[in-house]
Amino acid sequence: MATMELKKEGTVYILSLTNGTKANTFNEDIIGEYHAILDEAEASSGNTALLITSTDPKFWSNGIDLEWLITKPANYLSQFAFLLDKLYLRFALLNMPTVGCLTGHTYAGAAVLATTLDFRLMRADRGFFCFPEIDIKIPFSPIMQQVLKLLPDHQALTELVLTGKRVGGEEAMKMKIVSGVYPEDTLFPKSLELAKFLAQKDRKTYTKLKRDMRCNLAALQQNLPAF
Repeated sequence: MATMELKKEGTVYILSLTNGTKANTFNEDIIGEYHAILDEAEASSGNTALLITSTDPKFWSNGIDLEWLITKPANYLSQFAFLLDKLYLRFALLNMPTVGCLTGHTYAGAAVLATTLDFRLMRADRGFFCFPEIDIKIPFSPIMQQVLKLLPDHQALTELVLTGKRVGGEEAMKMKIVSGVYPEDTLFPKSLELAKFLAQKDRKTYTKLKRDMRCNLAALQQNLPAF
């Protein structure tokens, strides 16, 4: 069953997460869906941008499907962490601008995914951004730790990671997690407006600048072992 939908509006690819009944959580199959979407977007020609939103007003994504994960053997966790690492690096180095329209709660692995995006906009009146790994006792992989450093405020990142604190839109803005907060009715239009603006940029130049700024992640991606 598909859990997401990709469409193109003008120059912008809009990826809508549609599995709200499962809080848009992800497992191995859903990671495969993400890669299939990225295959299509990456292979496109011309200037473009990718906007990721959710059809659910409560959740952008709640991260890993923990109910699914606990059914797996204990030694599977390292394999799944590798799959997440690979996906995060791909998003972080994608050959186009990326924008997250955070319509609701953005937790755990989904908060890491949001961090890989170039820009994030968040709903002002509902939804929290949170890294709860300290409380659910799942540490970040070394690659995830490098991804988290994409957030510009080191002290804010330290506070979020070591306390598991959840923050709403206004506080997320103060902590430089997001670059804008908007009411529900204007969040998506504002996110699309930003994506359309970025889609005007020369794609080759944008990609080069982004990857140069994230050269440590590019090196990690090149050195990923086969699993």
